Amino acid sequence: MFNLIRTMFKTTSIVFLFGLLLIMGCSESPGDNKNSYSHTLSVGASSADLLSSDYTRLEIEVDYVSGYQPSQTALNNLQSFLESRLNKPGGISIVLDDEISSPGMSSFTTQQVYEIEKEHRDSFTEDKTLAAYFIILDAPYQQENVLGVAYFNTSMALFEGVIKQNTGGFGQPSAATVESSVLMHEFGHILGLVDTGSSMVTNHEDGEHEKHCNNENCLMYWAIQTTDLMGNLTGGSIPDLDKNCIQDLQANGGK
Repeated sequence: MFNLIRTMFKTTSIVFLFGLLLIMGCSESPGDNKNSYSHTLSVGASSADLLSSDYTRLEIEVDYVSGYQPSQTALNNLQSFLESRLNKPGGISIVLDDEISSPGMSSFTTQQVYEIEKEHRDSFTEDKTLAAYFIILDAPYQQENVLGVAYFNTSMALFEGVIKQNTGGFGQPSAATVESSVLMHEFGHILGLVDTGSSMVTNHEDGEHEKHCNNENCLMYWAIQTTDLMGNLTGGSIPDLDKNCIQDLQANGGK
C-alpha cells in the first residue's frame, strides 16, 4: 500500500510539474498580446502576415519624443506605399499616438529603444488586425549616421534628431523627403526585404551590405537608412522599390 501511495504521489507530482511547465512556456513576453502573437521575433518573420490578406487590416502606432513629431506628409507617403504593396482589404491606418518626454540619452542601443517601446506601445495584433510600431527618437543610434532601424518583426525606430541635423539647409533635401524614405525603407525590412522573410525571386542582395538591394536607385539600397542617402535625394524624389524587390513581395503574398 505504501509503495502504491508513493507511486501515485510521484505520478501526481510529475503531472503537476508538466502542467506548470506548459503554463510557463505559454506565458506571454512583454511584446506579446493576449492572443499570443509574438512581436519580438526576428525582422522579416511576419512578412507574409503583413503582405497577405490573412490578416485583413493593419494598424501602425507611431509614438514620438516631444518636438520630434514626423511630418504628416511622411506618414501619408508611408500609407500610400503600403497600400500599393499590401493586401489589406480592411484597410491600413497610421495612428499618431503618444508624445513622450525625451529619455535624455546621448545615443540609443537597440535594447534601449525596445525598453521605450515596452513602456509606451499600446497596439498589438488581435484577431484579424495586425499591428506594427514606430518610435521616433531625438538622439542618434549607437551606430553613427544611421537614420532608422528595424529591430523586431513589427518594430522600427526613426532617429529624427539626426534627420533634422541633415535636412532643410542649402543643397539638402527636405525633412519630409528623408522621413518618407526612411520610414518606407525600414518597413521594407519587416516586409522581408532583402531576403529576410521574402525570399529572392532573382538574386539582388548587395554583397557588401547584406539585407539590402544592389540597385542604388532602389528604396532598399543600403544608403537609404544612413546619412549617405542625402546625395541620392538632392532632386527631392523618394526612391521606389525596383522590380526585383517588388517581385519578392508579390511572391510572398503582396501586390
